[in-house]
Amino acid sequence: MDRGRFREKIWGYYLLHKRDLPWRRTKNPYRILVSEIMLQQTQVPRVIPKYKLFLNKFPTIQALARASLQDVLRAWQGLGYNRRALSLKKTADVICKKYNNKVPRDFELLNTLPGIGEGTAGAVAAFAFNKPVVFIETNIRRVFIHFFFKNRRKVSDKEILPLIEKTLDRKNPREWYWALMDYGSMLGERGENPNRRSAHYVRQSKFVGSKRELRGKILKLLVQRKPGTVAQIAKTVLRPRSQVLGALRELKKEGFIAVMGRKARILTN
Repeated sequence: MDRGRFREKIWGYYLLHKRDLPWRRTKNPYRILVSEIMLQQTQVPRVIPKYKLFLNKFPTIQALARASLQDVLRAWQGLGYNRRALSLKKTADVICKKYNNKVPRDFELLNTLPGIGEGTAGAVAAFAFNKPVVFIETNIRRVFIHFFFKNRRKVSDKEILPLIEKTLDRKNPREWYWALMDYGSMLGERGENPNRRSAHYVRQSKFVGSKRELRGKILKLLVQRKPGTVAQIAKTVLRPRSQVLGALRELKKEGFIAVMGRKARILTN
């Protein structure tokens, strides 16, 4: 498919079916940053209510930087992948200290912030500042594989990125990327997932009984209650002491918790 027909197809769908999402009603870089980190591994319907509640509690990047990690994790409960909350808190700290409370406009600077890879950096640059950067995420990848690699498997992002650059609407990158994402979302909703033909596709591992589930349960417990011993935590989460001890060691190493004596607690600022 040539560039003109492709863009006509994407814009045509968008004009009829564009989604009204809360983070599309703002150009506030902080609010867009929050939404993009929340959307990294969580579907839109789950993000919308948490996004609103999170911003009610932390309306500015300064408010987030001043907040305790415990408060941030408490507000994050229900979204999963708590590393994102920790990274967002660290990012707020860096922006306030290093960039005078302003989210950087530059893609390269954004890409250096904690928990922000090239996809999130590109999304923030495009949506907050309307910059014609080239980036890829799940829905965008789905669209390009659908249209340009119909009979291919193991399609790499290196093959897709030049096509994203070639078809990019440089005058209106913000809405062009919204249009791509809406088309990709539609493909997913109708049961078509071209991303299975991506070289980067990894089937999500089982959550129930996993280490990720255990870590989430432990953090939820420590956020809501007082510090607990390994034995107390193991009894509450119904997991062997050895598994709990291993998870606590990981959480401590990553900067989530502190261990004082025999008790673990959420790390303070």
